[in-house]
Amino acid sequence: MKPTLVLLAAGMGSRYGGLKQVDSVGPSGETIMDYSIYDALRAGFGKVVFVIRKDIEADFRSAFTNKLEGKVIFDFAYQELDMLPEGTTVPEGRQKPWGTGHAVMVADKKINEPFAVINADDFYGLDAFEKLAKELSSIDPDSASYSMVGYDLDNTLSDYGDVSRGICETDDNSFLKSVTERTKIKRSHGQVAFQEMDGTLAFLDKKSAVSMNFWGFTPKFFSQLNTLFNTFINKTSDKLKGEFYLSTAIDTLIRNKEAEVKVLRTSSRWFGVTYKEDKPFVIEKINNQIKNGIYPVSLWK
Repeated sequence: MKPTLVLLAAGMGSRYGGLKQVDSVGPSGETIMDYSIYDALRAGFGKVVFVIRKDIEADFRSAFTNKLEGKVIFDFAYQELDMLPEGTTVPEGRQKPWGTGHAVMVADKKINEPFAVINADDFYGLDAFEKLAKELSSIDPDSASYSMVGYDLDNTLSDYGDVSRGICETDDNSFLKSVTERTKIKRSHGQVAFQEMDGTLAFLDKKSAVSMNFWGFTPKFFSQLNTLFNTFINKTSDKLKGEFYLSTAIDTLIRNKEAEVKVLRTSSRWFGVTYKEDKPFVIEKINNQIKNGIYPVSLWK
């Protein structure tokens, strides 16, 4: 059974100033998602599920239906504010989506096989998809054995400023133990440094494994997410802006020994688009890969 690719694309895009999910970055109008889907198909994935909001469905169908029909099975799942446990209502004034954990949860009815989850606006690279596709094709679909693609820290840094990254600690068998968030990471005199709370610089190994939100799960994960989301809704004190994060849910399952997460190391370089100012950098990176023969000028022709 081929695994499914889930693209989290329901974000509001407030920092970008528009619907960045369908903004073109390739020479033939391709979005970042086009490159992810193209790589996923090359790696052996068999289906694509877009998690979106209903108010942007027309934009997504316009952007992807003609490209993908006949090439891959694809479907849409919808993340809406009112998708809550029975007896729960949307707090007055709430506008933000409920977070990445909730976004994965709403795809439950669309998936019966192992699946990968990625951000719609991040570029992950072919090697990463190949590593995860191989893992998902060999695991017990009824187990709570999950996986995460771990990038070399140096392959995720920006040439234009500092970044925040989740630094992963693994055991001797490459299973995830913890993820520590480090902020203001940048290259400094041939090394990689981050800023401590007191303002001093500390150094990190360039080869440190970092999480860029590229995960692999079995269908069992949905029932676990539902349980954790119900707890979150009932206990969160921030009813207007609190979010149910995928990474927090996974950390809870690991700490409770209800799941294990294998870290799969990749040689791929990651890059993404958060602000409008990131777009020229992304276009340059993609054009370089086209020149190197990694992608055709037009993906779908």
